[in-house]
Amino acid sequence: MAWFRKERRERTTTRQRLEIPADAWDKCDQCGHTDIRDKFDRNLQVCMECGHHRRIDSRRYVAILTDPGSFTELYGTLGSVDVLGFEGYPERIAVARRKAGTQDAILTGHGTLTGVPINLGVMEFGFMGGSMGAVVGEKIARLARRSLEERVPLIIVSASGGARMQEGAMSLMQLAKTSVTIAPLKQAGIPFISVVTNPTTGGVSASYAMQGDVNIAEPGAVVGFAGPRVIKQTIGQDLPDGFQTAEFLLEHGMVDIVVARHELATTIARLLRMMLRREPLPASS
Repeated sequence: MAWFRKERRERTTTRQRLEIPADAWDKCDQCGHTDIRDKFDRNLQVCMECGHHRRIDSRRYVAILTDPGSFTELYGTLGSVDVLGFEGYPERIAVARRKAGTQDAILTGHGTLTGVPINLGVMEFGFMGGSMGAVVGEKIARLARRSLEERVPLIIVSASGGARMQEGAMSLMQLAKTSVTIAPLKQAGIPFISVVTNPTTGGVSASYAMQGDVNIAEPGAVVGFAGPRVIKQTIGQDLPDGFQTAEFLLEHGMVDIVVARHELATTIARLLRMMLRREPLPASS
């Protein structure tokens, strides 16, 4: 009888084996911390373990530094041309445009930050290493003149290896051009805030990137004119630990403040409101 013996029934499992795709994981280049890729993205590409700031593209910075839906691109049709007939340059430009999704190495436009109108330029390192050619210089010059005419603060986020060698002396002329067009902002009392990210080197660091009323750096950013190897060979001395990092520059007075990426918008908003003598942000913002 069934009362005195146990009938065995075949069991069917309802559990399913879940496999996480290999590309769902990501790893910090600095400390090796491994986590879900989406988690890195939600943390603005900053490592949750060590705070290492990865590079992000220009449109991500635009999203961080402007109120939602407020940004309008300016001068988006300007693109580099091969004036010097440099071998392979047109092909490199075409590849860079497909890769970066921008016409050149900077994205410019206007928007608002906590309701304050701003003109914003963000360099795109994915476009030939953020190299500064004639178009980059022209777009910054136009943006600076717009800020002067409209009395609107200017913010530039730099990420660049320096001047673009394929444009020769034309790229070097942009150092003077951008500096001259930005200088009147100071005389007119219009704020210019410069944000330097990893890396900001060469002619960019030697011109507008270090000329802000406030110079802000992201943690760990490498900022300098020439590379450490060249400097060491030139002066014939060993360089100190942390040379050319944001923290080293802060200690030696080259930048005013080092700000983590998730605090960047709030910090700039507070600075602008103070410089423009506007109502400060609430303490919780």
